[in-house]
Amino acid sequence: MLKLYQFAVSGNAHKARMLLSFLGLDYEGIAVDGLNKQHKTAEFLAMNPFGQVPVLVDGDFSLRDSNAILVYLARQYGGADWLPNEPQALAQVMAWLATSANELAWGPSRLRVHYKFGREINVAESEQITANLLAILEAQLTANDWLALDHITIADLAIYPYIALAPEGKVDLSPYPAILAWLRRIQALPNYVGMTGMWEAA
Repeated sequence: MLKLYQFAVSGNAHKARMLLSFLGLDYEGIAVDGLNKQHKTAEFLAMNPFGQVPVLVDGDFSLRDSNAILVYLARQYGGADWLPNEPQALAQVMAWLATSANELAWGPSRLRVHYKFGREINVAESEQITANLLAILEAQLTANDWLALDHITIADLAIYPYIALAPEGKVDLSPYPAILAWLRRIQALPNYVGMTGMWEAA
């Protein structure tokens, strides 16, 4: 059986949980004890030397990094709807995965870590990155229902959690109607799984 090592509060782990659920895959969710730094033990570091969640284990194969996990699950179990084969479509998806590892991580994700968990950051810099990202997302989602293609792909799952969790970083999403409509579309999908702290339609 698939195993997912995770923190309950991790948006990156939530990406994997969402795709596992959308694909109807059975898996064992294994809670990592962050308070006691289980993710820094030798046993965990053997799976991910960076000491981060999530980690996916599929038989004798283990994989770190949320975006890599999305790619693996989509290709191994999901098919071309989630991760296309055609070069231009694939490139569009991968561009958004890169955004999730850069602007999303340095903007909304970092603001959430600051306000929810007390980590010191450059708040002004993260606020500016967030504002720019939200403007780009709003423009993209005003013209399109989904980020990369004309249907949901792992591009949407890579971006979704930390946008939905942005209010925990004191980010007001109300000025962005297209983003809110996109959040609603994802939350209305069969087998959607939510997470505490995420924006939800009233």
